[in-house]
Amino acid sequence: MAAGRVRKLKKRGLFRLISVLVIAAVIISCIVSFIITQSNLSEMQAELQSIQNKTEEVEAENIELQRILEDDDMNAYMEKIAIEEMNYAYPNERRYYDTSRN
Repeated sequence: MAAGRVRKLKKRGLFRLISVLVIAAVIISCIVSFIITQSNLSEMQAELQSIQNKTEEVEAENIELQRILEDDDMNAYMEKIAIEEMNYAYPNERRYYDTSRN
């Protein structure tokens, strides 16, 4: 009878050990999952902030373009674009560029 009782105690001890290991593994996996989720959340929040900033810039540009269209001041707009973006100049205009910074 003592041998049967020893086996029963060994089985019970083995079952408890396995149960503790499984529970520990589940807790560790939950913690790792939580950390990964928080990391992804912070990255996505940064991306959202960047997109919101870009949206505000585009909306401001749209407001400016809408104002130009409503004022019917297309010549002034075309002149502004030619000077700022295309680097055009008036026929007698002289422009000086600082090349010493290169």
